[in-house]
Amino acid sequence: MIRCFQKVMPLICLMAVSWGTTAQEKEDETLDTERVVIVKAYTPTISDAFKVKSTPILNDSVTQKKKQVRYSIFSVPVASAYTPEKGRAANIDRPKPIEIYDNYATLGFGNFTSVLAEFYSNFQINRSDNLGLYLHHNSSQGGIDEVLLDDKFYNSFLDLNYTSRTRDYTYGLEVGAEHQVYNWYGLPEIPILTQEQIDAIDPQQSYFGVKLGGKLQFDDLYFKKASLKYQFFGDALSSVEHHVVAKPTFEFEMGNSLITTNFIIDYLNGSFKRDVDPILQIPNNYGILNLGVNPSLVVLRDNLTLNLGAALYYSIDTENSDNDFFIYPKITASYRLLEDSVIAYAGLEGDLQQNTYRDAVQQNPFVSPTLIIEPTNRLYDAYVGLKGKISDVISYNFRGSYISEDEKPLFVNNPSATLQLEGYDFGNSFSYRYDDVNTTIGYGELNFEINKKFKLGVSGEYFSYSNEDEQEAWNLPELKASVLIDYQINKQWFAGAQLFYVGERKDIDNTIITAPTLPEATVTLDSYFDANINIGYRLNDQLSFFVKGNNLAGDNYERWVNFPVQDIQVLGGVTYKFDY
Repeated sequence: MIRCFQKVMPLICLMAVSWGTTAQEKEDETLDTERVVIVKAYTPTISDAFKVKSTPILNDSVTQKKKQVRYSIFSVPVASAYTPEKGRAANIDRPKPIEIYDNYATLGFGNFTSVLAEFYSNFQINRSDNLGLYLHHNSSQGGIDEVLLDDKFYNSFLDLNYTSRTRDYTYGLEVGAEHQVYNWYGLPEIPILTQEQIDAIDPQQSYFGVKLGGKLQFDDLYFKKASLKYQFFGDALSSVEHHVVAKPTFEFEMGNSLITTNFIIDYLNGSFKRDVDPILQIPNNYGILNLGVNPSLVVLRDNLTLNLGAALYYSIDTENSDNDFFIYPKITASYRLLEDSVIAYAGLEGDLQQNTYRDAVQQNPFVSPTLIIEPTNRLYDAYVGLKGKISDVISYNFRGSYISEDEKPLFVNNPSATLQLEGYDFGNSFSYRYDDVNTTIGYGELNFEINKKFKLGVSGEYFSYSNEDEQEAWNLPELKASVLIDYQINKQWFAGAQLFYVGERKDIDNTIITAPTLPEATVTLDSYFDANINIGYRLNDQLSFFVKGNNLAGDNYERWVNFPVQDIQVLGGVTYKFDY
Protein backbone atom coordinates (compact mmCIF):
# COMPACT_ATOMS: atom_id res chain seq x y z
CA MET A 1 0.00 0.00 0.00
CA ILE A 2 2.84 2.44 0.88
CA ARG A 3 4.67 1.55 -2.32
CA CYS A 4 1.62 2.36 -4.41
CA PHE A 5 1.18 5.79 -2.73
CA GLN A 6 4.78 6.69 -3.37
CA LYS A 7 4.41 5.97 -7.12
CA VAL A 8 1.11 7.82 -7.63
CA MET A 9 1.83 11.01 -5.65
CA PRO A 10 4.45 12.54 -8.06
CA LEU A 11 2.18 11.87 -11.00
CA ILE A 12 -0.68 13.79 -9.37
CA CYS A 13 1.54 16.79 -8.66
CA LEU A 14 2.81 16.92 -12.26
CA MET A 15 -0.76 16.87 -13.69
CA ALA A 16 -1.83 19.73 -11.38
CA VAL A 17 1.02 21.99 -12.49
CA SER A 18 0.41 21.24 -16.16
CA TRP A 19 -3.38 21.98 -15.89
CA GLY A 20 -2.73 25.36 -14.22
CA THR A 21 -0.36 26.48 -16.97
CA THR A 22 -2.64 25.39 -19.78
CA ALA A 23 -5.64 27.13 -18.26
CA GLN A 24 -3.75 30.35 -17.95
CA GLU A 25 -2.71 30.20 -21.59
CA LYS A 26 -6.21 29.59 -22.83
CA GLU A 27 -7.56 32.65 -21.07
CA ASP A 28 -5.25 34.76 -23.29
CA GLU A 29 -6.34 33.04 -26.56
CA THR A 30 -9.36 33.90 -28.79
CA LEU A 31 -11.84 31.05 -29.46
CA ASP A 32 -12.68 30.40 -33.18
CA THR A 33 -15.53 28.24 -34.64
CA GLU A 34 -14.64 25.35 -36.90
CA ARG A 35 -16.67 23.05 -39.18
CA VAL A 36 -16.29 19.33 -38.66
CA VAL A 37 -17.15 17.04 -41.60
CA ILE A 38 -17.66 13.30 -41.00
CA VAL A 39 -16.35 11.40 -43.97
CA LYS A 40 -17.16 7.82 -42.95
CA ALA A 41 -19.73 6.46 -40.53
CA TYR A 42 -18.39 4.80 -37.48
CA THR A 43 -18.37 1.00 -37.81
CA PRO A 44 -17.27 -0.66 -34.64
CA THR A 45 -15.99 -4.26 -34.73
CA ILE A 46 -16.26 -6.99 -32.14
CA SER A 47 -13.29 -9.20 -31.54
CA ASP A 48 -13.72 -12.97 -31.55
CA ALA A 49 -14.58 -14.41 -28.18
CA PHE A 50 -13.17 -17.67 -27.03
CA LYS A 51 -15.88 -20.34 -26.92
CA VAL A 52 -16.13 -22.21 -23.72
CA LYS A 53 -16.12 -25.95 -24.34
CA SER A 54 -19.04 -28.02 -23.04
CA THR A 55 -16.66 -30.37 -21.29
CA PRO A 56 -13.78 -28.33 -19.96
CA ILE A 57 -10.48 -29.97 -19.09
CA LEU A 58 -9.70 -29.75 -15.42
CA ASN A 59 -6.12 -29.29 -14.46
CA ASP A 60 -6.45 -30.21 -10.79
CA SER A 61 -3.28 -31.04 -9.06
CA VAL A 62 -5.00 -33.83 -7.17
CA THR A 63 -7.33 -36.36 -8.86
CA GLN A 64 -9.02 -39.32 -7.24
CA LYS A 65 -10.55 -42.32 -8.91
CA LYS A 66 -14.00 -43.59 -7.90
CA LYS A 67 -13.92 -46.82 -6.07
CA GLN A 68 -16.05 -49.66 -7.46
CA VAL A 69 -18.77 -50.72 -5.03
CA ARG A 70 -19.80 -54.35 -4.94
CA TYR A 71 -23.13 -55.51 -3.43
CA SER A 72 -24.08 -58.93 -2.07
CA ILE A 73 -27.40 -60.26 -0.65
CA PHE A 74 -27.50 -62.67 2.23
CA SER A 75 -30.71 -64.76 1.73
CA VAL A 76 -31.99 -66.25 4.97
CA PRO A 77 -35.19 -68.42 4.90
CA VAL A 78 -37.95 -67.36 7.31
CA ALA A 79 -40.44 -69.92 8.58
CA SER A 80 -44.17 -69.00 7.99
CA ALA A 81 -47.39 -70.93 8.62
CA TYR A 82 -49.59 -68.54 6.45
CA THR A 83 -51.21 -70.07 3.36
CA PRO A 84 -53.00 -67.54 1.03
CA GLU A 85 -56.44 -68.47 -0.29
CA LYS A 86 -57.64 -68.01 -3.86
CA GLY A 87 -59.91 -64.99 -4.44
CA ARG A 88 -63.59 -65.41 -5.40
CA ALA A 89 -65.95 -63.00 -7.15
CA ALA A 90 -68.57 -61.43 -4.89
CA ASN A 91 -72.16 -62.55 -5.37
CA ILE A 92 -74.62 -60.00 -6.81
CA ASP A 93 -78.18 -60.06 -5.55
CA ARG A 94 -80.16 -60.19 -8.77
CA PRO A 95 -83.83 -59.19 -8.75
CA LYS A 96 -86.29 -61.92 -9.45
CA PRO A 97 -87.15 -61.86 -13.17
CA ILE A 98 -90.71 -60.92 -14.03
CA GLU A 99 -92.68 -63.92 -15.12
CA ILE A 100 -94.15 -63.40 -18.59
CA TYR A 101 -97.18 -65.46 -19.55
CA ASP A 102 -98.45 -66.12 -23.05
CA ASN A 103 -102.15 -66.03 -22.17
CA TYR A 104 -104.56 -64.00 -20.08
CA ALA A 105 -108.29 -63.74 -19.45
CA THR A 106 -110.25 -60.78 -18.04
CA LEU A 107 -113.83 -60.67 -16.82
CA GLY A 108 -115.63 -57.72 -15.25
CA PHE A 109 -119.14 -56.53 -14.35
CA GLY A 110 -120.54 -53.10 -13.53
CA ASN A 111 -123.59 -50.90 -13.24
CA PHE A 112 -125.88 -50.35 -16.25
CA THR A 113 -125.57 -54.18 -16.47
CA SER A 114 -122.27 -53.78 -18.26
CA VAL A 115 -119.92 -56.66 -19.05
CA LEU A 116 -116.25 -56.61 -20.06
CA ALA A 117 -114.53 -59.78 -21.27
CA GLU A 118 -111.15 -60.29 -22.92
CA PHE A 119 -109.11 -63.33 -23.82
CA TYR A 120 -105.67 -63.45 -25.41
CA SER A 121 -103.58 -66.51 -26.22
CA ASN A 122 -100.31 -67.04 -28.04
CA PHE A 123 -99.39 -70.56 -29.16
CA GLN A 124 -95.71 -71.12 -29.93
CA ILE A 125 -96.01 -73.93 -32.48
CA ASN A 126 -92.25 -74.24 -32.98
CA ARG A 127 -89.17 -72.00 -33.04
CA SER A 128 -90.33 -70.14 -36.13
CA ASP A 129 -94.17 -70.31 -36.11
CA ASN A 130 -96.72 -68.96 -33.68
CA LEU A 131 -100.50 -68.54 -33.57
CA GLY A 132 -102.32 -65.73 -31.76
CA LEU A 133 -105.95 -65.27 -30.71
CA TYR A 134 -107.66 -62.20 -29.25
CA LEU A 135 -111.32 -61.96 -28.19
CA HIS A 136 -112.94 -58.77 -26.87
CA HIS A 137 -116.47 -58.07 -25.68
CA ASN A 138 -117.93 -54.91 -24.14
CA SER A 139 -121.67 -54.46 -23.58
CA SER A 140 -124.25 -52.57 -21.57
CA GLN A 141 -128.01 -52.94 -21.22
CA GLY A 142 -128.44 -49.16 -21.08
CA GLY A 143 -130.47 -47.16 -18.60
CA ILE A 144 -129.71 -43.52 -19.40
CA ASP A 145 -132.11 -41.15 -17.67
CA GLU A 146 -134.88 -39.50 -19.73
CA VAL A 147 -134.14 -41.57 -22.85
CA LEU A 148 -137.36 -42.72 -24.55
CA LEU A 149 -135.88 -45.51 -26.70
CA ASP A 150 -133.74 -48.53 -25.94
CA ASP A 151 -130.09 -47.50 -25.49
CA LYS A 152 -128.30 -50.81 -24.99
CA PHE A 153 -125.17 -51.66 -26.97
CA TYR A 154 -122.51 -54.29 -27.33
CA ASN A 155 -119.30 -54.55 -29.24
CA SER A 156 -117.49 -57.84 -29.91
CA PHE A 157 -114.64 -58.86 -32.18
CA LEU A 158 -112.34 -61.85 -32.68
CA ASP A 159 -108.88 -61.78 -34.30
CA LEU A 160 -106.72 -64.74 -35.32
CA ASN A 161 -103.19 -64.37 -36.68
CA TYR A 162 -100.47 -66.76 -37.81
CA THR A 163 -96.81 -65.78 -38.32
CA SER A 164 -93.92 -67.81 -39.71
CA ARG A 165 -90.28 -66.66 -39.80
CA THR A 166 -87.54 -68.21 -41.91
CA ARG A 167 -83.97 -67.19 -42.68
CA ASP A 168 -84.90 -65.31 -45.86
CA TYR A 169 -88.49 -64.18 -45.41
CA THR A 170 -91.42 -63.77 -43.01
CA TYR A 171 -95.09 -64.21 -43.78
CA GLY A 172 -98.29 -63.85 -41.80
CA LEU A 173 -102.01 -64.44 -42.13
CA GLU A 174 -104.92 -62.87 -40.25
CA VAL A 175 -108.62 -63.58 -39.95
CA GLY A 176 -111.13 -61.54 -38.01
CA ALA A 177 -114.83 -61.11 -37.31
CA GLU A 178 -116.81 -58.37 -35.58
CA HIS A 179 -120.36 -57.78 -34.41
CA GLN A 180 -121.77 -54.55 -32.98
CA VAL A 181 -125.26 -53.57 -31.81
CA TYR A 182 -126.33 -49.96 -31.24
CA ASN A 183 -129.63 -48.10 -30.97
CA TRP A 184 -130.71 -44.77 -32.47
CA TYR A 185 -132.04 -43.62 -29.10
CA GLY A 186 -131.42 -39.87 -29.60
CA LEU A 187 -134.91 -38.55 -30.36
CA PRO A 188 -135.18 -34.74 -30.51
CA GLU A 189 -136.21 -33.05 -27.30
CA ILE A 190 -139.60 -32.05 -28.72
CA PRO A 191 -140.75 -35.03 -30.79
CA ILE A 192 -144.24 -34.64 -32.27
CA LEU A 193 -145.01 -38.25 -31.55
CA THR A 194 -147.50 -40.07 -29.36
CA GLN A 195 -146.39 -42.70 -26.90
CA GLU A 196 -147.79 -45.42 -29.16
CA GLN A 197 -145.74 -44.14 -32.07
CA ILE A 198 -142.60 -44.04 -29.90
CA ASP A 199 -143.21 -47.61 -28.74
CA ALA A 200 -143.52 -48.71 -32.37
CA ILE A 201 -140.05 -47.43 -33.30
CA ASP A 202 -137.39 -50.11 -33.72
CA PRO A 203 -134.13 -48.18 -33.12
CA GLN A 204 -131.76 -51.15 -33.17
CA GLN A 205 -128.97 -51.42 -35.72
CA SER A 206 -126.56 -54.37 -36.04
CA TYR A 207 -123.19 -54.21 -37.76
CA PHE A 208 -121.10 -57.19 -38.72
CA GLY A 209 -117.87 -57.63 -40.57
CA VAL A 210 -115.20 -60.10 -41.66
CA LYS A 211 -111.59 -59.47 -42.63
CA LEU A 212 -108.92 -61.57 -44.33
CA GLY A 213 -105.35 -60.50 -44.78
CA GLY A 214 -101.79 -61.53 -45.42
CA LYS A 215 -98.31 -60.05 -45.42
CA LEU A 216 -94.96 -61.12 -46.82
CA GLN A 217 -91.54 -59.61 -46.08
CA PHE A 218 -88.13 -60.46 -47.57
CA ASP A 219 -84.79 -59.69 -45.97
CA ASP A 220 -82.37 -59.56 -48.91
CA LEU A 221 -84.46 -58.73 -51.97
CA TYR A 222 -85.36 -55.48 -53.71
CA PHE A 223 -88.97 -56.65 -53.46
CA LYS A 224 -89.10 -55.82 -49.75
CA LYS A 225 -92.66 -56.56 -48.65
CA ALA A 226 -96.27 -56.88 -49.72
CA SER A 227 -99.63 -56.85 -47.96
CA LEU A 228 -103.15 -57.75 -49.02
CA LYS A 229 -106.33 -57.11 -47.01
CA TYR A 230 -110.00 -57.74 -47.71
CA GLN A 231 -112.70 -56.24 -45.47
CA PHE A 232 -116.40 -57.05 -45.65
CA PHE A 233 -118.83 -54.88 -43.70
CA GLY A 234 -122.62 -54.85 -43.55
CA ASP A 235 -125.61 -54.13 -41.34
CA ALA A 236 -129.09 -55.40 -40.54
CA LEU A 237 -130.65 -53.07 -43.15
CA SER A 238 -129.10 -54.70 -46.23
CA SER A 239 -126.07 -52.41 -46.46
CA VAL A 240 -123.02 -54.13 -47.97
CA GLU A 241 -119.43 -52.97 -48.44
CA HIS A 242 -116.33 -54.68 -49.91
CA HIS A 243 -112.89 -53.14 -49.46
CA VAL A 244 -109.64 -54.53 -50.91
CA VAL A 245 -106.21 -52.94 -50.38
CA ALA A 246 -102.95 -54.29 -51.86
CA LYS A 247 -99.56 -52.65 -51.18
CA PRO A 248 -96.33 -54.08 -52.67
CA THR A 249 -93.08 -52.29 -51.71
CA PHE A 250 -89.69 -52.19 -53.46
CA GLU A 251 -86.59 -50.95 -51.68
CA PHE A 252 -82.87 -50.65 -52.49
CA GLU A 253 -79.86 -48.67 -51.31
CA MET A 254 -77.85 -46.19 -53.38
CA GLY A 255 -74.76 -45.02 -51.55
CA ASN A 256 -75.86 -43.58 -48.21
CA SER A 257 -79.45 -43.18 -49.41
CA LEU A 258 -82.44 -45.50 -49.38
CA ILE A 259 -84.94 -45.53 -52.26
CA THR A 260 -88.41 -46.93 -51.53
CA THR A 261 -91.37 -47.27 -53.86
CA ASN A 262 -94.84 -48.22 -52.67
CA PHE A 263 -97.61 -49.25 -55.04
CA ILE A 264 -101.23 -48.90 -53.85
CA ILE A 265 -104.31 -50.63 -55.20
CA ASP A 266 -107.40 -49.57 -53.23
CA TYR A 267 -110.82 -50.80 -54.39
CA LEU A 268 -114.08 -50.01 -52.61
CA ASN A 269 -117.55 -51.19 -53.61
CA GLY A 270 -120.79 -50.96 -51.65
CA SER A 271 -124.48 -50.23 -51.63
CA PHE A 272 -127.18 -48.92 -49.32
CA LYS A 273 -130.81 -49.93 -49.51
CA ARG A 274 -132.01 -46.39 -50.17
CA ASP A 275 -131.14 -42.74 -50.22
CA VAL A 276 -131.54 -40.45 -47.20
CA ASP A 277 -134.93 -39.39 -48.60
CA PRO A 278 -137.33 -42.30 -47.91
CA ILE A 279 -139.78 -41.12 -50.59
CA LEU A 280 -137.34 -41.78 -53.43
CA GLN A 281 -136.50 -45.36 -52.42
CA ILE A 282 -133.51 -45.27 -54.79
CA PRO A 283 -130.61 -47.65 -54.04
CA ASN A 284 -127.43 -45.81 -53.16
CA ASN A 285 -124.46 -47.58 -54.79
CA TYR A 286 -120.81 -46.55 -54.84
CA GLY A 287 -117.61 -47.93 -56.38
CA ILE A 288 -114.13 -46.34 -56.30
CA LEU A 289 -110.77 -47.65 -57.54
CA ASN A 290 -107.62 -45.78 -56.56
CA LEU A 291 -104.30 -46.71 -58.22
CA GLY A 292 -101.25 -45.07 -56.70
CA VAL A 293 -97.47 -45.04 -56.58
CA ASN A 294 -95.35 -43.46 -53.84
CA PRO A 295 -91.58 -43.19 -54.53
CA SER A 296 -89.34 -41.75 -51.82
CA LEU A 297 -85.66 -41.12 -51.18
CA VAL A 298 -84.30 -41.19 -47.64
CA VAL A 299 -81.07 -39.24 -47.08
CA LEU A 300 -79.07 -39.55 -43.84
CA ARG A 301 -76.40 -36.94 -43.17
CA ASP A 302 -74.99 -36.77 -39.63
CA ASN A 303 -77.82 -35.13 -37.64
CA LEU A 304 -80.10 -34.65 -40.66
CA THR A 305 -82.76 -37.10 -41.85
CA LEU A 306 -84.48 -36.09 -45.08
CA ASN A 307 -87.27 -37.95 -46.87
CA LEU A 308 -88.03 -36.70 -50.37
CA GLY A 309 -91.06 -38.29 -52.00
CA ALA A 310 -94.32 -37.85 -53.84
CA ALA A 311 -97.59 -39.71 -54.29
CA LEU A 312 -99.46 -40.06 -57.57
CA TYR A 313 -103.02 -41.40 -57.76
CA TYR A 314 -105.43 -42.18 -60.53
CA SER A 315 -108.95 -42.40 -59.09
CA ILE A 316 -111.83 -44.04 -60.96
CA ASP A 317 -115.46 -43.61 -59.87
CA THR A 318 -116.98 -46.75 -61.37
CA GLU A 319 -120.59 -45.71 -60.62
CA ASN A 320 -120.46 -42.17 -62.04
CA SER A 321 -117.82 -42.72 -64.76
CA ASP A 322 -115.66 -39.96 -63.33
CA ASN A 323 -111.85 -40.15 -63.33
CA ASP A 324 -109.32 -37.87 -61.63
CA PHE A 325 -105.53 -37.62 -61.36
CA PHE A 326 -103.86 -36.41 -58.15
CA ILE A 327 -100.26 -35.51 -57.23
CA TYR A 328 -99.20 -34.99 -53.61
CA PRO A 329 -95.94 -34.01 -51.90
CA LYS A 330 -94.36 -36.42 -49.40
CA ILE A 331 -91.50 -34.47 -47.85
CA THR A 332 -90.33 -34.79 -44.25
CA ALA A 333 -87.16 -33.66 -42.49
CA SER A 334 -85.72 -33.78 -38.99
CA TYR A 335 -82.51 -32.27 -37.61
CA ARG A 336 -80.88 -32.85 -34.23
CA LEU A 337 -79.94 -29.42 -32.97
CA LEU A 338 -78.76 -30.64 -29.54
CA GLU A 339 -78.52 -34.44 -29.70
CA ASP A 340 -81.74 -35.78 -28.15
CA SER A 341 -82.51 -32.53 -26.31
CA VAL A 342 -83.75 -30.48 -29.27
CA ILE A 343 -84.90 -32.07 -32.54
CA ALA A 344 -86.49 -29.85 -35.18
CA TYR A 345 -88.81 -31.46 -37.70
CA ALA A 346 -91.04 -30.36 -40.55
CA GLY A 347 -93.06 -31.85 -43.35
CA LEU A 348 -95.29 -31.25 -46.34
CA GLU A 349 -97.51 -34.27 -46.99
CA GLY A 350 -100.67 -34.94 -48.92
CA ASP A 351 -102.71 -38.05 -49.69
CA LEU A 352 -105.91 -39.42 -51.15
CA GLN A 353 -107.94 -40.85 -48.28
CA GLN A 354 -110.53 -43.52 -49.00
CA ASN A 355 -113.64 -43.00 -46.85
CA THR A 356 -115.69 -46.12 -46.06
CA TYR A 357 -118.95 -46.99 -44.36
CA ARG A 358 -117.07 -48.95 -41.70
CA ASP A 359 -114.85 -45.96 -40.87
CA ALA A 360 -117.95 -43.80 -40.42
CA VAL A 361 -119.49 -46.34 -38.02
CA GLN A 362 -116.30 -46.51 -35.93
CA GLN A 363 -116.38 -42.72 -35.48
CA ASN A 364 -120.14 -42.39 -35.04
CA PRO A 365 -122.18 -45.61 -34.62
CA PHE A 366 -125.42 -43.62 -34.96
CA VAL A 367 -125.07 -42.86 -38.68
CA SER A 368 -127.90 -43.75 -41.02
CA PRO A 369 -127.27 -46.36 -43.76
CA THR A 370 -127.79 -43.69 -46.42
CA LEU A 371 -124.31 -42.15 -46.66
CA ILE A 372 -122.70 -40.76 -49.77
CA ILE A 373 -119.20 -42.29 -49.94
CA GLU A 374 -116.36 -40.59 -51.80
CA PRO A 375 -112.62 -40.05 -51.11
CA THR A 376 -111.13 -37.00 -49.41
CA ASN A 377 -108.49 -35.06 -51.31
CA ARG A 378 -105.98 -33.95 -48.68
CA LEU A 379 -104.00 -31.45 -50.72
CA TYR A 380 -101.30 -30.98 -48.11
CA ASP A 381 -100.50 -31.06 -44.44
CA ALA A 382 -97.74 -28.53 -43.75
CA TYR A 383 -96.28 -28.77 -40.25
CA VAL A 384 -93.22 -27.74 -38.25
CA GLY A 385 -92.30 -28.65 -34.71
CA LEU A 386 -89.76 -29.25 -31.95
CA LYS A 387 -89.39 -32.35 -29.83
CA GLY A 388 -86.83 -33.82 -27.47
CA LYS A 389 -85.88 -34.33 -23.85
CA ILE A 390 -85.39 -31.58 -21.32
CA SER A 391 -83.90 -34.17 -18.97
CA ASP A 392 -84.08 -37.88 -18.30
CA VAL A 393 -87.45 -37.17 -16.69
CA ILE A 394 -89.20 -34.75 -19.07
CA SER A 395 -89.79 -35.05 -22.82
CA TYR A 396 -91.78 -32.68 -25.03
CA ASN A 397 -93.32 -32.28 -28.47
CA PHE A 398 -94.72 -29.03 -29.89
CA ARG A 399 -96.12 -28.76 -33.40
CA GLY A 400 -98.01 -26.32 -35.58
CA SER A 401 -99.71 -27.40 -38.80
CA TYR A 402 -101.96 -26.19 -41.58
CA ILE A 403 -104.13 -28.72 -43.44
CA SER A 404 -106.04 -28.14 -46.67
CA GLU A 405 -108.69 -30.73 -47.58
CA ASP A 406 -111.22 -30.99 -50.36
CA GLU A 407 -114.38 -33.07 -49.82
CA LYS A 408 -113.84 -33.52 -46.10
CA PRO A 409 -116.76 -35.48 -44.56
CA LEU A 410 -118.61 -33.77 -41.69
CA PHE A 411 -121.26 -35.45 -39.53
CA VAL A 412 -124.62 -33.66 -39.40
CA ASN A 413 -127.87 -34.51 -37.69
CA ASN A 414 -130.53 -35.84 -40.08
CA PRO A 415 -133.91 -34.09 -40.11
CA SER A 416 -137.03 -36.02 -39.26
CA ALA A 417 -138.41 -37.62 -42.43
CA THR A 418 -141.93 -36.99 -43.59
CA LEU A 419 -142.31 -40.68 -44.35
CA GLN A 420 -140.94 -42.55 -41.36
CA LEU A 421 -140.22 -46.12 -42.37
CA GLU A 422 -137.08 -47.05 -40.43
CA GLY A 423 -135.79 -46.50 -36.92
CA TYR A 424 -133.39 -43.75 -38.06
CA ASP A 425 -136.03 -41.57 -39.80
CA PHE A 426 -137.08 -39.62 -36.67
CA GLY A 427 -134.27 -37.05 -36.51
CA ASN A 428 -132.20 -39.51 -34.47
CA SER A 429 -129.36 -40.33 -36.88
CA PHE A 430 -126.47 -38.69 -38.71
CA SER A 431 -125.15 -38.50 -42.25
CA TYR A 432 -122.24 -37.00 -44.19
CA ARG A 433 -121.87 -33.54 -45.68
CA TYR A 434 -118.72 -32.84 -47.70
CA ASP A 435 -116.96 -29.51 -47.74
CA ASP A 436 -113.57 -27.95 -48.52
CA VAL A 437 -112.01 -27.24 -45.13
CA ASN A 438 -108.73 -25.57 -44.13
CA THR A 439 -107.60 -26.34 -40.59
CA THR A 440 -104.95 -24.64 -38.46
CA ILE A 441 -103.74 -26.81 -35.57
CA GLY A 442 -101.53 -26.09 -32.57
CA TYR A 443 -100.41 -29.12 -30.57
CA GLY A 444 -98.35 -29.49 -27.39
CA GLU A 445 -97.36 -32.51 -25.35
CA LEU A 446 -95.30 -33.05 -22.17
CA ASN A 447 -94.37 -36.44 -20.73
CA PHE A 448 -92.96 -36.93 -17.24
CA GLU A 449 -91.32 -40.20 -16.27
CA ILE A 450 -90.47 -39.49 -12.66
CA ASN A 451 -89.26 -43.05 -12.18
CA LYS A 452 -90.16 -46.51 -13.37
CA LYS A 453 -93.23 -46.44 -11.14
CA PHE A 454 -94.80 -43.08 -12.00
CA LYS A 455 -95.58 -41.68 -15.48
CA LEU A 456 -97.55 -38.57 -16.40
CA GLY A 457 -98.55 -37.29 -19.83
CA VAL A 458 -100.25 -33.97 -20.64
CA SER A 459 -101.38 -32.88 -24.13
CA GLY A 460 -103.47 -30.13 -25.65
CA GLU A 461 -104.68 -29.33 -29.16
CA TYR A 462 -106.27 -26.21 -30.63
CA PHE A 463 -108.18 -26.13 -33.96
CA SER A 464 -109.28 -23.29 -36.19
CA TYR A 465 -111.46 -24.09 -39.24
CA SER A 466 -112.23 -22.28 -42.47
CA ASN A 467 -115.13 -23.64 -44.56
CA GLU A 468 -116.07 -22.93 -48.14
CA ASP A 469 -119.75 -23.92 -48.34
CA GLU A 470 -121.01 -24.98 -44.91
CA GLN A 471 -121.77 -22.54 -42.11
CA GLU A 472 -119.63 -24.41 -39.60
CA ALA A 473 -117.23 -27.30 -39.33
CA TRP A 474 -120.02 -29.48 -38.01
CA ASN A 475 -119.27 -31.52 -34.87
CA LEU A 476 -115.59 -30.60 -34.83
CA PRO A 477 -114.27 -29.10 -31.55
CA GLU A 478 -111.92 -26.15 -31.23
CA LEU A 479 -110.08 -27.53 -28.21
CA LYS A 480 -108.99 -30.93 -26.93
CA ALA A 481 -106.91 -31.76 -23.85
CA SER A 482 -105.97 -34.92 -21.98
CA VAL A 483 -104.01 -36.08 -18.94
CA LEU A 484 -102.79 -39.66 -18.58
CA ILE A 485 -101.36 -41.02 -15.32
CA ASP A 486 -99.84 -44.43 -14.57
CA TYR A 487 -98.65 -45.18 -11.02
CA GLN A 488 -97.19 -48.41 -9.62
CA ILE A 489 -97.84 -47.80 -5.93
CA ASN A 490 -95.97 -50.88 -4.72
CA LYS A 491 -95.49 -54.49 -5.74
CA GLN A 492 -99.18 -55.28 -5.27
CA TRP A 493 -101.08 -52.04 -5.88
CA PHE A 494 -101.26 -50.03 -9.10
CA ALA A 495 -103.44 -47.19 -10.35
CA GLY A 496 -104.08 -45.02 -13.37
CA ALA A 497 -106.20 -42.13 -14.56
CA GLN A 498 -107.34 -40.72 -17.91
CA LEU A 499 -108.80 -37.21 -18.00
CA PHE A 500 -110.30 -35.81 -21.21
CA TYR A 501 -111.64 -32.39 -22.13
CA VAL A 502 -113.43 -31.63 -25.42
CA GLY A 503 -114.58 -28.13 -26.32
CA GLU A 504 -117.86 -26.97 -27.82
CA ARG A 505 -119.15 -28.29 -31.15
CA LYS A 506 -121.94 -27.13 -33.42
CA ASP A 507 -124.58 -29.09 -35.32
CA ILE A 508 -127.74 -28.37 -37.27
CA ASP A 509 -130.87 -27.81 -35.17
CA ASN A 510 -133.53 -29.66 -37.14
CA THR A 511 -136.27 -28.79 -34.63
CA ILE A 512 -136.31 -25.26 -36.08
CA ILE A 513 -137.45 -24.97 -39.69
CA THR A 514 -135.98 -22.05 -41.64
CA ALA A 515 -136.62 -20.74 -45.13
CA PRO A 516 -134.41 -22.19 -47.88
CA THR A 517 -132.80 -18.78 -48.46
CA LEU A 518 -131.87 -18.34 -44.79
CA PRO A 519 -128.98 -20.00 -42.91
CA GLU A 520 -129.83 -23.19 -41.12
CA ALA A 521 -130.50 -23.01 -37.39
CA THR A 522 -127.63 -24.33 -35.32
CA VAL A 523 -127.30 -25.90 -31.89
CA THR A 524 -124.18 -25.71 -29.73
CA LEU A 525 -123.14 -28.79 -27.83
CA ASP A 526 -121.56 -27.97 -24.47
CA SER A 527 -117.95 -28.81 -23.78
CA TYR A 528 -117.45 -31.82 -21.55
CA PHE A 529 -114.95 -33.27 -19.11
CA ASP A 530 -114.57 -37.03 -18.72
CA ALA A 531 -112.61 -38.47 -15.78
CA ASN A 532 -111.69 -42.16 -15.74
CA ILE A 533 -109.77 -43.90 -12.94
CA ASN A 534 -108.66 -47.49 -12.49
CA ILE A 535 -107.21 -49.19 -9.39
CA GLY A 536 -105.79 -52.69 -9.28
CA TYR A 537 -104.38 -55.18 -6.79
CA ARG A 538 -101.95 -57.89 -7.87
CA LEU A 539 -102.39 -60.92 -5.60
CA ASN A 540 -99.51 -62.77 -7.29
CA ASP A 541 -97.84 -62.96 -10.69
CA GLN A 542 -100.91 -64.58 -12.22
CA LEU A 543 -103.99 -63.23 -10.45
CA SER A 544 -105.02 -59.59 -10.09
CA PHE A 545 -108.20 -57.63 -9.35
CA PHE A 546 -109.27 -54.24 -10.70
CA VAL A 547 -111.94 -51.55 -10.37
CA LYS A 548 -112.62 -49.00 -13.11
CA GLY A 549 -114.61 -45.80 -12.88
CA ASN A 550 -115.68 -43.93 -16.03
CA ASN A 551 -117.24 -40.49 -16.38
CA LEU A 552 -116.72 -39.88 -12.67
CA ALA A 553 -117.67 -36.23 -13.12
CA GLY A 554 -121.23 -37.55 -13.44
CA ASP A 555 -122.14 -35.36 -16.40
CA ASN A 556 -124.63 -36.74 -18.94
CA TYR A 557 -122.89 -34.79 -21.67
CA GLU A 558 -123.82 -35.18 -25.33
CA ARG A 559 -121.08 -36.46 -27.59
CA TRP A 560 -123.58 -36.10 -30.46
CA VAL A 561 -126.70 -33.96 -30.44
CA ASN A 562 -129.61 -35.63 -28.58
CA PHE A 563 -127.37 -38.58 -27.59
CA PRO A 564 -126.49 -38.24 -23.88
CA VAL A 565 -124.00 -40.71 -22.43
CA GLN A 566 -124.24 -42.80 -19.28
CA ASP A 567 -123.24 -40.94 -16.14
CA ILE A 568 -120.99 -42.48 -13.44
CA GLN A 569 -119.95 -45.99 -14.47
CA VAL A 570 -118.20 -48.42 -12.13
CA LEU A 571 -116.90 -51.81 -13.20
CA GLY A 572 -114.90 -54.40 -11.27
CA GLY A 573 -113.27 -57.62 -12.35
CA VAL A 574 -110.39 -60.04 -12.31
CA THR A 575 -107.50 -60.85 -14.67
CA TYR A 576 -105.73 -64.22 -14.74
CA LYS A 577 -102.47 -64.92 -16.60
CA PHE A 578 -101.39 -68.44 -17.42
CA ASP A 579 -99.40 -70.79 -19.65
CA TYR A 580 -100.54 -74.05 -21.14
